[in-house]
This record gives sequence, structure tokens and C-alpha cells, in this order.
Amino acid sequence: MNSLRNRLTAGALVGAATVALTASTSFAVPNFDGLWSVSIVTQKGDCIASYRYPMTISHGVLANGGDIAIDVKGKVAADGAVFVVLSHGDTRASGSGHLLANAGRGSWKTSSCSGSWSAERRNS
Repeated sequence: MNSLRNRLTAGALVGAATVALTASTSFAVPNFDGLWSVSIVTQKGDCIASYRYPMTISHGVLANGGDIAIDVKGKVAADGAVFVVLSHGDTRASGSGHLLANAGRGSWKTSSCSGSWSAERRNS
């Protein structure tokens, strides 16, 4: 009985260690940290036709990289998936997409507009 319990406990510990190792390894690589230039293009609605703005990523967390007071809340997953919400005053936009090593693209929308975005890494 003790032998079976020891094998089950050992199996559970090996399984937990494997999951922990896999999670920490996938989180660490690749690294998207740095300054990115994001180009926003409106495809539907009456928002500004196009705009370019700097964003920073630090430990997978998106932040405002420019001078305009835009509140940025977003994350980049280890696989490059991006989810972000931007707000300025009463205006709010949400976006999603995917980053590769030095570029990325996706879509965004507000209550009255929508479009696409593309990004280029400026430094890391």
C-alpha cells in the first residue's frame, strides 16, 4: 500500500513539475519587450483615417510610449497574442492581434469605428 502511495505521489510531483517548467519556459520566450511603433488605420466609421503612435512593452505589459495622455491596459502573451484597451476621456477602443519578433498586426474597434493596426519594433 505504501509503495503504491509513493508511486502516485511521485507521479503527481513529476506531473506538477512538468506543468510548472512548461509554463515558465513558454512565458520567458520570446521576449517582445521594447519600443514599438503602431500604425492605426480606420476602415469603418468617422475616426481619424490613420495615425502612428509609440507603445512600450515591459515584461509582456503594454504601456503608453508617447506624449499624449492615453490610458493603455494590455498584455502580450508568450505566443505573441495581443489584447489591449485604450482610453482617452470618454473614448475607448479595444484591440487584438498578434506580434512576431519584430512586427505585428491586428484589428481594433470603438463604439463607432473599426480598423486594423500594424506594429514594428523600434528597439528591444
